[in-house]
Amino acid sequence: MHDVSGKPAERRLLQGSLDLEKDLSEGRSRRYGLDIASAWAVIGIFAIMAMGVVYLMAPILIPLCLAVVTGLIFGVAAEKLNELGIPPLPTALLLAGLFGTGLFLVAGLLADPIAQLASNAPDLVRGAYDRITPLFSRLGWLNIRPETFQGGQMSMDKVLENTGSILSILSASLTPALLQGMIFFAALVLFLSARLKLRQMIILSFPRRSQRLTTIRIMNAIDSALGYYFATASLVYAALGVVTALITWGGGLAMPALWGLFAFLSSFVPFLGVTLMTIALATAGLLTHDTVVMGLLPAIGFFLVHLTMENLVMPAVMGKRLEVNAFIIFTAIIFWTWMWGAAGAMLALPLSIIGMTIADELRPAKRKARRSLPG
Repeated sequence: MHDVSGKPAERRLLQGSLDLEKDLSEGRSRRYGLDIASAWAVIGIFAIMAMGVVYLMAPILIPLCLAVVTGLIFGVAAEKLNELGIPPLPTALLLAGLFGTGLFLVAGLLADPIAQLASNAPDLVRGAYDRITPLFSRLGWLNIRPETFQGGQMSMDKVLENTGSILSILSASLTPALLQGMIFFAALVLFLSARLKLRQMIILSFPRRSQRLTTIRIMNAIDSALGYYFATASLVYAALGVVTALITWGGGLAMPALWGLFAFLSSFVPFLGVTLMTIALATAGLLTHDTVVMGLLPAIGFFLVHLTMENLVMPAVMGKRLEVNAFIIFTAIIFWTWMWGAAGAMLALPLSIIGMTIADELRPAKRKARRSLPG
């Protein structure tokens, strides 16, 4: 009777179609989730392989990246010289020559003190040993006795032997450093001379007009951010170097001009530079003076001056034009130091500025605000 009317049969057919559609939707959702997981797995494998390639190609990529970053920093100066009628190749040679001359002068200033430090290394180690061992004998909770330094790996003979091996390792790495320096200057000259053609090639690689305008805006923002930041930072850190030289001279440390130069150079590596500089000043002060207070005064003075300049002077000069995220910079320094060592620590800040500038220019809110401007 019910089969004749057909209503229960229609209900069963409808229910079956609903169940089939539900099973199909669940299957599609499972496949969709697996597709997402496989896509992220491919991205992760690619990222791991890319980091391995970057790590293995460090001897070539380090001078090339340094050349590109330096060329971007000199971008504003290159444009000014081109506006004066100087062709790109003479402009590149002039800027690279000025940069090389500056590095040569810094190397000349460092050569004599480093050679003197190397020749006096055994005496310095012995002096440090004579000063440190009585301190350890007073601190009984450390369970370190002067007899610990009389034998084994911590003995004076082993320390002096390791000092000589460190110097031999540094001298053996001089040839690769010179080769990388040649790659750096050649890449810098070629990048500066072909800078406009590279910009044009990158811009024309995008098919749409809006994409090309975005690329032009990003390139101009990167040049402006790097040039403005490093020009301002150079002036501020040069003043810091002068103040550090005066602090070390007043604190009785040897070679105050060298300390000022180290303070200037180390300040371009955030967090890590000031930490190493403060530790070095504290160590030198403790080795120079008999009392702990007098020994720590130069390090404390440098740290307070650096803290004031980083938190008061730099924000007052730059304002909100270039806001640098401290956590991103710290993470970048750790990552690039792990990848490329000291060169990676120097490249971490400019690479982070480039990345944050690109992200800032691609923000939808910023693009929408730009479109709403008159004209």
